[in-house]
Amino acid sequence: MSHTTPKNSLSFTVRGRYALFTDPLTRIGGEKCSYHIPTYEAIKGITESIYWKPTFTWVIDRVRVMKPIRTEAKNMKPINISGGNSLATYTYLSAVEYQVIAHFEWNLQRDDLKHDRIEGKHFEVAQRMLKKGGRRDIFLEPASAKAMSSLATSVRDQASTTMRVNSAMV
Repeated sequence: MSHTTPKNSLSFTVRGRYALFTDPLTRIGGEKCSYHIPTYEAIKGITESIYWKPTFTWVIDRVRVMKPIRTEAKNMKPINISGGNSLATYTYLSAVEYQVIAHFEWNLQRDDLKHDRIEGKHFEVAQRMLKKGGRRDIFLEPASAKAMSSLATSVRDQASTTMRVNSAMV
């Protein structure tokens, strides 16, 4: 079985000191425990933070775990709306690095955007945004800390560009 890479594919690396990919079921009671690998929707969200338009949807082709999977538990004092103090243990992934390969496909549900289906235009914009570190911040853990990420190359031309985005870890 051979994998063919679409010509509008992007390849990038995401790194972070901590990551938290949770299941909504583990949020009951305030305790959070991360999945050992990121969910498809989490990776898709990271990809959409690079460049997104309603004209297309991102499809994640491959995700590769680049560093050994390690967990770390931290005690937190979550905000308790009803008052009082509580203590919760969050189980994070630590020192994470993932390589992602993704491509975009046209959103056929939006016929009104048919005129905007120009593959070269969107691919070039996606490459520029990738080199700049994306359009939106990436959060691999709760919103109090931004992910440090290194986004790089397009599969099409194998350029080697690396960029760091904001990093503010707890």
